[in-house]
Amino acid sequence: MDRFKALVATKGEGGLAIGWQELGTSDLMDGDVDVRISHTTVNYKDGLALTGKGPIIRRFPLIPGIDFAGTVVASSNAGFAVGDGVVLNGWGVGETHHGGYSQMARVKGEWLLKRPRGISAAEAMAIGTAGYTAMLCVLALERNDVTPDKGPVLVTGAAGGVGSIAVSVLAGRGYHVIGSTGRSEEEAYLKSLGCREVIARSELSSPGKPLGRERWAGAIDVAGSHTLVNVLAMTQYGGCVASTGLAQGMDLPGSVAPFILRGVTLAGVDSVMCPKPRRETAWARLATDLDKAKLEAVTVTRPVEDVMALAPEILAGKVRGRVVLEVK
Repeated sequence: MDRFKALVATKGEGGLAIGWQELGTSDLMDGDVDVRISHTTVNYKDGLALTGKGPIIRRFPLIPGIDFAGTVVASSNAGFAVGDGVVLNGWGVGETHHGGYSQMARVKGEWLLKRPRGISAAEAMAIGTAGYTAMLCVLALERNDVTPDKGPVLVTGAAGGVGSIAVSVLAGRGYHVIGSTGRSEEEAYLKSLGCREVIARSELSSPGKPLGRERWAGAIDVAGSHTLVNVLAMTQYGGCVASTGLAQGMDLPGSVAPFILRGVTLAGVDSVMCPKPRRETAWARLATDLDKAKLEAVTVTRPVEDVMALAPEILAGKVRGRVVLEVK
């Protein structure tokens, strides 16, 4: 495919401009593997990039999109051959290197993973960075000995992309999952994924006390700010909170009390530069631990051309679960 369609972000005197263009393979950036993209997705980070509400794109012109799945069409990397199904999450793609909102990509082979057996390209993007991050969070809880017998696990932003996958995986592994959401109408949806309890986001989003009643053995938080502070304050002795988002804010206006009085661990989870062995573990676990029926239930499929309309919706919390974008 010498000529291909891509969504290109440019920046000039009028500010950020994003539109579809026809490009050639000479417009691609350096890399040793060319991929024909078949599917991508939209994450919260993509929403920030496409609306200009966050400094995600750091060079111009650039093709946004931090995820993609597709098939290798050319390779000088010994680890990949023509015809291999691959998936990419992060590594600065869609930020400083051309990303997934395109029919073609050229990237470093070290950034790619071979798509796990049993996961289709569409399913890989139903999972996407959100689902892969959710599994990294589950692994962080397990490393810190948060097992189902220790007590409930809280998931904030439970109806979102990370939250939906996290709830499904945790429930499937036998955890008592408490979901927190700002959308009360999603209670039935969250319980269908495996939540035993659903609480209102407002219980956690206001300034709170340094310590509260011990309510959960662990948590996965996508909000930050006061929500994360309150989650920590109500974590049981010796528990762990995996932090991976900033939907409420980047600040952490809290106290050291949970750490020095209850021995709570705050585990930061980064999906962008996560080492390849941990990525491989996360994707292998997704292939075995994620209920495909539940994945399908949280997923809608749209053409990639809809991504600009979806960007403000995901920032406003109006996107339930995951969106797969087909690239034709």
